[in-house]
Amino acid sequence: MTTAASVEAGTAAQLDLIVERHRGKRGNTIPLLAEIQKELGYLPEEAIRYVSSKLDIPAAELFGVATFYAMFRLQPEGRYVVRLCRGTACHVQGSLLIGEQLQRYLHVKEGETTEDGLFTLQFVACLGCCSLAPVMMVGDEVHGRLTPEKAVDVLEAYRTKS
Repeated sequence: MTTAASVEAGTAAQLDLIVERHRGKRGNTIPLLAEIQKELGYLPEEAIRYVSSKLDIPAAELFGVATFYAMFRLQPEGRYVVRLCRGTACHVQGSLLIGEQLQRYLHVKEGETTEDGLFTLQFVACLGCCSLAPVMMVGDEVHGRLTPEKAVDVLEAYRTKS
């Protein structure tokens, strides 16, 4: 069983407020997890176990929901989330090669965050910028007409300004 000692005091206080808003409500697992993620930035294992013990919901149930839905993250995201389009137009224009180059450059696989916490790499179905294919977004900024080399240059610019 997880106790309050398992999470930091400040985090426990935040979680206690969330728990009280959801106590006694049935079918509230998704809103509960969404609120925890909004507050903490992701769903740390200790937080899920803490809330599980407080609400008497099996931790496996909470983890099951958290891992089923793509909207939930069990790891913190990097400062910059890099979304590489894998839609048809981008694929035809070489996004596969860009993705491979970004993984080598960042030393991560798709969905992972760099050790320095700077970048999280995600492959997405479509960014809706087909006329700029191949395209990636870094945060809210769109970068188009990429080559593997240009994509690395874009990330280098973000690394430099950090």
